Amino acid sequence: MTTVHALADLDGEPHANAFPGDEPKTIRLTLADGEAVPSHTHPGRDVVFYLLEGAIELDLDDETHEVTAGDVARFEGEWEISPRALEDSVALIVLAPRSGE
Repeated sequence: MTTVHALADLDGEPHANAFPGDEPKTIRLTLADGEAVPSHTHPGRDVVFYLLEGAIELDLDDETHEVTAGDVARFEGEWEISPRALEDSVALIVLAPRSGE
């Protein structure tokens, strides 16, 4: 079965789940300029963070990465993550269960 959603039509700010209850967990993150998500982890998952619009300062453990529209980052869910928007931004985040877990 194929499921298709327009990201802009998803309910929820700043997080909107594209396919509730299904794996991999797929989230649209919408942050206004200066808005941030508190530091957190996603244990047992691999994370793909694709920035569709804007610019984000992405804190991962003790590293900081400036991510701009069109950039994609991949990291382990055990890392502490805290994104902060440098301008209005929209990202698509895929949280895939790590195989064998």
